[in-house]
Amino acid sequence: MTTTSRTTTMSAASAAEEREIEIQLAGRRARTRRTAWVWAGRIGVAVLVIGGWQWFTSAGWVDKFFYGQPSGIWDSLVRLFTQGTAFGTIWENLWITVQEAFLGFVLGTIAGVVLGILFGSNRYLASVFGPYIKIVNSIPRIVLGSIFIVAFGLGVLPKVLLAAVLVFFVVFFNAFQGVREVDQNLVANVRVLGASSLQVARHVTIPSAMTWIIASLHTAFGFAIIGALVAEVLGAQHGIGLIISQSQGNFDPNTVFACMVIVAVVTLFAEYLITLLEKALLKWRPPSRSESAQAI
Repeated sequence: MTTTSRTTTMSAASAAEEREIEIQLAGRRARTRRTAWVWAGRIGVAVLVIGGWQWFTSAGWVDKFFYGQPSGIWDSLVRLFTQGTAFGTIWENLWITVQEAFLGFVLGTIAGVVLGILFGSNRYLASVFGPYIKIVNSIPRIVLGSIFIVAFGLGVLPKVLLAAVLVFFVVFFNAFQGVREVDQNLVANVRVLGASSLQVARHVTIPSAMTWIIASLHTAFGFAIIGALVAEVLGAQHGIGLIISQSQGNFDPNTVFACMVIVAVVTLFAEYLITLLEKALLKWRPPSRSESAQAI
């Protein structure tokens, strides 16, 4: 009876393992099918938009003089990377724009995180400076860009400052709200255990608000690029924004769209790097539903 029971138990365990393996394989096949369908949909949308654009402009239903043409955009990209521009090679101009955006992104992020955590933790400071933050946030960014250019010239500094301003408010409000969302019972318990204000901020407040802060960075870098480009359009000696401004003056929409494609590639690459940073900093966080399903 003992041998028979052991055999039955082993058979049941083997059957359970086989069922688990089958479930895992079925899940992998389902994820593979879903990934294939997602990429098919993405490619289909791209083909529909680009192909329809080319078709409509070739047929004359849409005036390519105003809206450009995909084939013309490709020709402009080839010309930019092979012949360069009147302001230097495309790589030089792209590097200047990326440098301005990156410096503005770093400056705006640091200021937004520090002030957001500080004001979120101190209600008195939030009450005093809150109206002034709202006033500055209500000023049109293009006006600030003009002021920066008048004050600091056509160099890199005004572009960095405008990019930093755009990034600052995105990060600041997320950091501020993230601090306000921290569980106050947890903060009270840590204080009862004798933690100082610095220790509370380091071990409770900042880690709890980090999800909000990292989420804002995905949007913030796009705003940094926008700030650099707008400032370059207003006045610059080099940069992608200057190329866009010149192309606009020459009624060359293909080059404008070509510059937009270049900027989009840079922004997507930055988004990828920020995603890697998010995974590194938030390893402690339980996976979300989308991550559990391995959504892409």
